[in-house]
Amino acid sequence: MRTIDAVIIGAGIQGTGIAQAMAAAGYSVIVLEQTAVASATSQASSKLIHGGLRYLETAQFSLVKKSLQERDRLLRNAPELVNLVPFYIPVYKNSRRKPWQIHIGLGLYALLDGFGRNARFKRIVKADYKNLEITEKNLIAVYQYYDAQTDDQQLTRAVMYSAMQLGAEILCPAQFVAAHSSQSGVNIDYMQDDVKHTLSAKVLINATGPWVNQVLENITPDVSQQNIDLVQGVHLVLDLPAFDGIYYVEAPQDGRAVFIMPWKDKCLIGTTETIYHGDPNEAKAQDTEINYLLDVFNHFFQGKNTRVLEVMSGLRVLPNGQNHSNDSTFKRRRDTMIVKSTRNVISVYGGKLTTYRSTAEEVMQSASDCLPAMVAKADTRTLTLTKVDASVFPHGR
Repeated sequence: MRTIDAVIIGAGIQGTGIAQAMAAAGYSVIVLEQTAVASATSQASSKLIHGGLRYLETAQFSLVKKSLQERDRLLRNAPELVNLVPFYIPVYKNSRRKPWQIHIGLGLYALLDGFGRNARFKRIVKADYKNLEITEKNLIAVYQYYDAQTDDQQLTRAVMYSAMQLGAEILCPAQFVAAHSSQSGVNIDYMQDDVKHTLSAKVLINATGPWVNQVLENITPDVSQQNIDLVQGVHLVLDLPAFDGIYYVEAPQDGRAVFIMPWKDKCLIGTTETIYHGDPNEAKAQDTEINYLLDVFNHFFQGKNTRVLEVMSGLRVLPNGQNHSNDSTFKRRRDTMIVKSTRNVISVYGGKLTTYRSTAEEVMQSASDCLPAMVAKADTRTLTLTKVDASVFPHGR
């Protein structure tokens, strides 16, 4: 039986980020992925590398500051993959958030970013409204600021490739079956090519996103699970030429934040936040979610084509809320939960695309007591990320 330092289950952005951090620190790492790199939630996000302006409303200042730091780091380290783009926030007569509130929020956002060059913002003069795609009826203010956009699937592939260059391995397709944890380590059973295999590792990292608790059910001795909600987010690709920037609008139905952005020469709108019950493998967009987004688009971009070319759906993990209304999901905290079920079994609950690297650092710290001291090969804070083709991965697609 092969023995290594770490086995990571899941090749989404969190799992690949942890693999990169582990390999950069000098550890032997194997990633088990049952489908393909970035095949689930990590290809169905809002494609944004951002600080989370809306999180200021719920006083998540430390999360916003950390996210802005990671955004700026990715802009430096992954210029092929992460680009700074203008965001426009329109304010109408009946908007819930008034111009002064937006202005204060953007000022605080800039403060948390250290008033760097990426933190600039301004109020668009009325004479320039005509240059925007959005409807001008009852429009009283428009603010412009900057955040970043990426191709989430390509970014995840780039991180996994970086990990492989540092010595990490990926087995794909490889399906996790079960694990047994003891004081000396973890034995992990998995299936590949219809053959059962076993690995021995000093630490097992469960980075399976919405499947996180399903994995824990197959670990002995029994380990506790976090009480979570799975929240479905839906995005639509519309048959419209891409806009010049990203519109950050307030949904008229409930005041939620919705983004309308350029995506592969078309327009992408999202996201919804709907509590999902059931098997994550069977999650799909509901008509109510699709209609919700189309209603938002038609409200702000009247008279434009809304033919849907593609529907993207992903599940995010949030701490369980006492109030199960969809509105409550919008207000919940978005911090990643890193849970140590046993000395050598660590689970990642949730996680933001933007902060995957800092999350990996936290996982490394959590795993430090069961890993030996090693000489680091690289520092993930400065590693360059470049585009790679899916063919570099086993069974990639």
